[in-house]
Amino acid sequence: MTVNWKGVYPALTTQFKPDQSLDFDATARHLDRMIHSGIHGVILLGSVGENTALEYSEKLTFLREMLPVIAGRIPTVTGVAEYTTALACRYASDAERIGVDGLMVLPAYAYVGDERETAAHYAAVFGATRLPCMLYNNPIAYGTDVLPEQLSELARALPNLVAVKESSADVRRVTAIRAAAGDRLEVLVGVDDLIVEGVAAGAVGWIAGLADALPAESVRLFELALAGKHAEARSLYNWFLPLLRLDTVPKFVQLIKLVQVETGLGSEAVRPPRLPLADAERAAAIALVREALAKRPALA
Repeated sequence: MTVNWKGVYPALTTQFKPDQSLDFDATARHLDRMIHSGIHGVILLGSVGENTALEYSEKLTFLREMLPVIAGRIPTVTGVAEYTTALACRYASDAERIGVDGLMVLPAYAYVGDERETAAHYAAVFGATRLPCMLYNNPIAYGTDVLPEQLSELARALPNLVAVKESSADVRRVTAIRAAAGDRLEVLVGVDDLIVEGVAAGAVGWIAGLADALPAESVRLFELALAGKHAEARSLYNWFLPLLRLDTVPKFVQLIKLVQVETGLGSEAVRPPRLPLADAERAAAIALVREALAKRPALA
């Protein structure tokens, strides 16, 4: 299936059993409900999906298990997040053989490369596959910042670099990328609490976190923003913002999974080094989530 890189692409959570083994059945049920809620595509094994907490073989098995669930209904993209360029290339090639439609490629973990090293990493990974690729730029989390001018240079050099997930938390980057790259790159917002501003600046998609717990509201918010229905978008956004901000803190995975529990779409189980929220931290998060859900707007 062709990936058009437009719309809401949730970064799917990976569900685990109490013994921390992969819960394919629970993940499949969740994914199917998300598709029925109207999402436009899905990111498997992104940061929200705890990519680096899975063994290499588990990642490939996960893709093989989820693709029949998706059954060609929406485009399927997988995150490429490895500690070495060689392993990232291997995963990109293996994922292509398994049958995903596109890749979301992260910089190499742990080592923060300079501009030359970062460009070489992306060039190698993109060169290992024929699939269309989205570059994931998140300088806050990973320390590597691919600036708009470098993105434009990479896009000219790498034919299958077609999109960027922009997570610098600076909405001005959307405008700057479009100015530097023109129509060569699709820009997708990667920070949940900047989606309305990002769309207004020209972004065409949203790699969403809280969509795992509130898919219908996420799709509606994006569509209202894209259609320029500012008053309706603002009303829904104002309600959603306390929850969307949970995607912007270090324990975003635990928090998103906690909201999933509250909406009946998942469990809190995570893999160490992450641990489920506990004590006062968990109580405060639950209070915030339940207060928001008590005011959850009805969608026509």
